[in-house]
Amino acid sequence: MSWLDIKGKTVIVTGGSSGIGAAIVKELCQLQVNVVNADLSEGNFSHDNLLFVQTDVTSRKSVEAVVEKAITHFGSIDGVVNNAGINIPALLVDEKQTENGKFEINDSLFDKIINVNQKGLYLMSQAVGRKLVEQGYGVIINMSSESGLEGSEGQSAYAATKAAVNSYTRSWAKELGKKGIRVVGIAPGIMEETGLRTLAYEEALAYTRGKTVAELRTGYSQTSTIPLGRSGKLSEVADLVAYFLSERSSYISGVTVNVAGGKTRG
Repeated sequence: MSWLDIKGKTVIVTGGSSGIGAAIVKELCQLQVNVVNADLSEGNFSHDNLLFVQTDVTSRKSVEAVVEKAITHFGSIDGVVNNAGINIPALLVDEKQTENGKFEINDSLFDKIINVNQKGLYLMSQAVGRKLVEQGYGVIINMSSESGLEGSEGQSAYAATKAAVNSYTRSWAKELGKKGIRVVGIAPGIMEETGLRTLAYEEALAYTRGKTVAELRTGYSQTSTIPLGRSGKLSEVADLVAYFLSERSSYISGVTVNVAGGKTRG
């Protein structure tokens, strides 16, 4: 692990209490990185190198506060992993109009997804970016999704925000590269169980795809569209985060890497 040489770096991970975020937090702590978990609620993982700060990424005040706490507690900041995100399945048009359009995109749902997945990422990147520009180095890692590249039935609002994240990554890399800052993205594909598949989420996604929840769950294990023949591991996303934080990736910026076992549109 010394090959990466990231021991002692300080990194903020948004949404680090569950799912992919939790896997990232655990791996970075094991690599002796100082990690600030910026989430609404604290996870069940503890480590000497880990600081939890309750954070609402949609609030500028909350975001700026966690950045200052990270610097005060650890003495510096080297990067951020913008992992926090939400996904609420809904159709653009639900001709059945069941339950008063419960599974059709509405203004409230749209605004909520945009606020977390896009506004939250912009606020955190700006707050951390200002510090990184002052010191002339650092890394911003944006968590995207395969759906941001391919689109996703019943998840168009979510997929659109991830497509926007890809554009932020490219654009900010052009702006901040001149200041010594790298900006990179990661787009996970089909991953192992994260614990975030609630019944409400499954019911909504199943409805938008014309399936039952049972049929949807059966599909989780079907990997025929993935050349490597299996779902991805959360640790495999965390591995890439660690690499991007290291100087081993010092000439990589402005790209989003698809971690999807070779799965593409074709």
